[in-house]
Amino acid sequence: MITRSGRLDALLIWFGLHAGIMVTTLLGVALADYLGRWRQWDVVLFATIAEHGYDGDPAKPHDPGLPAFFPGLPLLMRLVHLVVPDWTAAGMLISLVAGAVAVVALARLAEAEGASGWMAVVALLLFPTAVFLTAGYSESLFLAFAIPAWLAARHGRWPQAAMLAAGASCVRITGLFLAAALVVEFCVRKEPLRKTGWLVLPLVPLGAYSAYQYSRLSDWLAWMHAQEAGWGRRFTWPWEAWATSWREAMGHGDFSVGFRMEIVGAVVSVCVTVLLLVLRRWSEAVYAGAQATALLVSSYYLSVPRSLLLCFPLWLLVARVATRRPWVMALYALNLGPLMLLHASLFLNGRWVG
Repeated sequence: MITRSGRLDALLIWFGLHAGIMVTTLLGVALADYLGRWRQWDVVLFATIAEHGYDGDPAKPHDPGLPAFFPGLPLLMRLVHLVVPDWTAAGMLISLVAGAVAVVALARLAEAEGASGWMAVVALLLFPTAVFLTAGYSESLFLAFAIPAWLAARHGRWPQAAMLAAGASCVRITGLFLAAALVVEFCVRKEPLRKTGWLVLPLVPLGAYSAYQYSRLSDWLAWMHAQEAGWGRRFTWPWEAWATSWREAMGHGDFSVGFRMEIVGAVVSVCVTVLLLVLRRWSEAVYAGAQATALLVSSYYLSVPRSLLLCFPLWLLVARVATRRPWVMALYALNLGPLMLLHASLFLNGRWVG
């Protein structure tokens, strides 16, 4: 069980990172412009849903991609907005609090496996796309449900695990992959059949959201079709997705560097899944593999490096290795830390990095 010191370490690292990013963002920027730096990309879309619903801002052209975003974060933003008038600030506050919950749970999970908790937290927070844990995106909120759900499952507390996983399913479709992994974990642990009913609970939010969009659009898969309408993404063969992404990465367009990062993310996703299978960590392999598969059979790679933030088994693997060989963490930090700072700077200046 994680010690009080372990919890404190996780929180100090989390809030210390936020303090550093805030200081960096404010350099050369008026305080009034601070929130404007964070009002980028999906932050605007989440705020639009929170303020106007899935029909979008009536004063602007309709965005058919909005149903791709699950309602968990917008609903919570609407609640926080009652006391925080700025939508961007409301989203960032949610990420701040949710991230604190997530890193403490991650540290607990790592230490339960005999690894260093703070190393798992540092591995997550120094990942190149970690800026999205601070912005008003859904990654921190998802992890605040998903990691405690996994921790509860590991301790055999299935009602708690199921309810937390249901919360994760309200936030992202990745909750479906978490639900599948919990089923495998349940079977591996040979839990009593009387507890099986709890495994259905994480699927309820997905059904409810699909029913809601059907009432609006007569489309049970509106969240999936919105990906095609908004970003031109549809299911394709994995080799076609690779070929398209490779062609874009080797070009000289505005997004060529981004596509190179996407390809690296795809390779890492596959390697993590294979490693988990070799280690016979079946449930974690299902979670990582399902997420990787969903991203790698799309028309082209999009947000693959950002999705790796949600792959908490990866941070546990890094922590387990680094605990035995501390130089691994030093090497990790020296190589990925600068990339994290670079990506944060690019995001804050309106460049696509995720």
